[in-house]
Amino acid sequence: MILVFGIWAVNEFANRLKGPDFYTGGQVPAFSFTNQHGQTVTNDTYKGKVYVLEFFFTTCPSICPIMNQNMKKIQDAFYGNPEFGIASITIDPKHDTPEVLKKYAENYGAKHPHWHFLTGDKEAIYKLSNEGFKLYSAEEENAPGGFEHSGLFALIDQDGNIRSRYDEFGNPKIYYNGLEDEEIELLKEDIKKLL
Repeated sequence: MILVFGIWAVNEFANRLKGPDFYTGGQVPAFSFTNQHGQTVTNDTYKGKVYVLEFFFTTCPSICPIMNQNMKKIQDAFYGNPEFGIASITIDPKHDTPEVLKKYAENYGAKHPHWHFLTGDKEAIYKLSNEGFKLYSAEEENAPGGFEHSGLFALIDQDGNIRSRYDEFGNPKIYYNGLEDEEIELLKEDIKKLL
């Protein structure tokens, strides 16, 4: 009995030294949208890549500029890595055409070839956000810019699984706060571990 406990304890201690275990959430639902270059991008486009996904809109006057400045920091940390990507999906597809997204991407210095700013069918976008990722997005006339959404980033592995670290209480974070510098640093660490 003592031997069994000793073996378990040594194994548990060794696992903790390796760093935080990763939570594996569900698979990213299938999606198909159009990027800033007019090309079709699907979840299969990211197969074999680690990527970060966000929901935003180009006319957002509140959190989106902070989110995309932080996303640029992530881009810069992994610039030139062909196994990394970013998916920025607009929740205002009526306004955010590929041409609008291209100009927005240029303004934010989005240069990584796998950073896609995506637009498409409004119902498909909201279903992906609210049901697929369970990240709140809604049209709301009283909200700044006319839309509400979270400021969270999803980390997705090479096999299309949502991934995250566990917090100090052993609970999965599930998503990373795209507005906080400390969270961006944690996200960068976790991307490196998955690559």
